[in-house]
Amino acid sequence: MVFSFISRLVDGIKGGVAAGLKGVGDIGEAVVDVVKKTTVTVLKETSEFIVEGIQVPASIVKGAISGVADIGASVVGAAKGIVKGTVQGVMESGGKQEDAVRGAVGQTIYSAKEMGLNVGETAVEAVKGSVGAVKQVGGDTIKATEEAVTAALTAAEDIGGETIDSVKEALAASIEGAKDIIKAVKE
Repeated sequence: MVFSFISRLVDGIKGGVAAGLKGVGDIGEAVVDVVKKTTVTVLKETSEFIVEGIQVPASIVKGAISGVADIGASVVGAAKGIVKGTVQGVMESGGKQEDAVRGAVGQTIYSAKEMGLNVGETAVEAVKGSVGAVKQVGGDTIKATEEAVTAALTAAEDIGGETIDSVKEALAASIEGAKDIIKAVKE
């Protein structure tokens, strides 16, 4: 039952995002709104499931990335907007900040690796998107930064190889406070 819900969620988001972005000139700006609206709509339609855990935001990101890829747009360029729209939509639908951030950022890293994208650059965009979303909905941005960086590191460690080093380097160079978070995670 949960698997069929997740599958329907991924497909629904993918279709909604692809349809919402077709013919749009500036994908980067439009993707936030399209992903957020699609997330809220799909979660409202599937209200028999409680919006808890990281599976729902992860599935939304997976569907949104597929939708962006389907229309031939840059996934790395849209990553920030995808994560931002996902986190906003999940939080506005009653999901917890931590689950929304961890699920969205983690899945973005996994999807970037699957697609052969620059995982470090994608991680930076995902972290920026999640923190921007939390700021916009009035959440705790310091906590969101910690959650996002930790989720990116966890996903990179799961993937292994040089992914962890490229994610650490990219985050340390581009995200305020990331060096301290990375150091704390090591300890």
